[in-house]
Amino acid sequence: MLYMINATDVADSLEQRLASRPAHLARLQALKDEGRLVLAGPFPAVDSNDPGPNGFSGSLIVAEFESLEEAKAWADDDPYLKSKVYQSVEVKPFKMVLP
Repeated sequence: MLYMINATDVADSLEQRLASRPAHLARLQALKDEGRLVLAGPFPAVDSNDPGPNGFSGSLIVAEFESLEEAKAWADDDPYLKSKVYQSVEVKPFKMVLP
């Protein structure tokens, strides 16, 4: 089943986000390689694809997991959460209708 992982950053997270990004992307790449990643990306803090020093306000991941518990465990092990980029993380079942 698909699950949505919606994370909210702490204020001024850009420096720590950049430091933790390689490890975060490696985990996402593993999901992609397994054919389980639907989409992933950050929320720019301003209305721009490149927010510059304004950074990001959070992230969204939609991926396939065996259960809600597995999705939560995966999210709890994210380098962004461990390095305190994320203030909070919400995990919910997701039903993709389109495309």
